[in-house]
Amino acid sequence: MATLELYELEGCPYCAKVITKLDELGLEYESHMVPRSHSERTEVEAVSGQTGVPVLVDEDHGVEGMPESDDIVEYLEETYGS
Repeated sequence: MATLELYELEGCPYCAKVITKLDELGLEYESHMVPRSHSERTEVEAVSGQTGVPVLVDEDHGVEGMPESDDIVEYLEETYGS
């Protein structure tokens, strides 16, 4: 199974869009909830260089920190879709 990690924020509509796609494709992933305050989001910033979420990590495919929900959804479809 893929080693997917998702940095997300509870109640974030962009994160929800990515989670919906992950669920549609039946993909397992590890969730990392980030703090609401951007200044406390050091973990996601270290991964992606920015504090926004969602951010996807897919070590199996060399993705170290992909931002932007639309880009993530498109990537998931291209990589894992049938």
